[in-house]
Amino acid sequence: MDEIKSRSLTELQDELIALKEPKYRAKQIYEWLHVKLVNDFDEMSNIPASLREKLKENYILTKLKTVRVSESKIDSTKKFLFETSDGNYIESVWMQYHHGNSVCISSQIGCRMGCRFCASTIDGLVRSLSSAEMLEQIYEITRITGERVSNVVVMGMGEPMDNYDNVVKFVKLLTCEEGLNISQRNVTVSTCGIVPGIKKLADENLQITLALSLHAPNDEKRRELMPIANSYSVEECLAACDYYFEKTKRRISFEYALVSGVNDNDKEAEELIRLLKGHNGHVNLIPVNPVKERDYKRSDKARIFAFQNKLEKNGINVTIRREMGRDIDGACGQLRRTHNEETSGVQK
Repeated sequence: MDEIKSRSLTELQDELIALKEPKYRAKQIYEWLHVKLVNDFDEMSNIPASLREKLKENYILTKLKTVRVSESKIDSTKKFLFETSDGNYIESVWMQYHHGNSVCISSQIGCRMGCRFCASTIDGLVRSLSSAEMLEQIYEITRITGERVSNVVVMGMGEPMDNYDNVVKFVKLLTCEEGLNISQRNVTVSTCGIVPGIKKLADENLQITLALSLHAPNDEKRRELMPIANSYSVEECLAACDYYFEKTKRRISFEYALVSGVNDNDKEAEELIRLLKGHNGHVNLIPVNPVKERDYKRSDKARIFAFQNKLEKNGINVTIRREMGRDIDGACGQLRRTHNEETSGVQK
């Protein structure tokens, strides 16, 4: 059976006609799913019982089970561990900012990209998430918190470009006027640098922000941190980002995780300045979250600020990512690994 939450309004209209039901029912059902966020067909009170039975027979109503909610004692950040219908675990993070509530979601269960500083990839990729499973992370958090989500970042577990079709469908459903109607300009999709995916996304006619996980100013250093750099050079990644800007006029976010003694020295800062001159984007410096399975350490505050100042003085737009919930298994994939170790000792 198909997941009904993955259906666009147009697809739902066509399928209702095929079921010999009035086309207008599609909009009612769509509203129940994506605005009222119901999790049971029987809650659709203005839908005839006969149609509700047809829906049960033909569609899966995707649900996630909330396994754990960790709340930061430092700020209001909440980290959610969800269980999928096939018994796997994914993470999402809810953050409050002055401009609204932001949710960082996962696009895959695990990851196969192998970035050295990321816990998500340690046990490899289990599978990709459907667009409905991505939406449901936001919907479940909305139900739990009772607050509207205004910004969404696809930067949790997984590589979005490795689940391209489902991620694009998710974005279109999320920003649909008949659904939650979140502005595309408030959606960010991150990639470690899968060049064909960046170019394909540029041609989708979307207005989302692209974030490139750069993390090093040259291929040699980048290959140490990110195996994907063996497939696509820094030059190729930046050319793809330029194409994305050319097509969308959306400024690129260059993500740069600062690892003490690895990529945070003046030498790397100077290389980064030369590399990014003339490119339409800004640098987002990220104090790396320590992962117990890795020996990487975050840069100290003095080094972070020195790196930032060097970039700013040379005309590079740069921000330091505000640390949210660093006391609650902050690194991506950590909460999932901790839960698996505590419950069974078997990594999923």
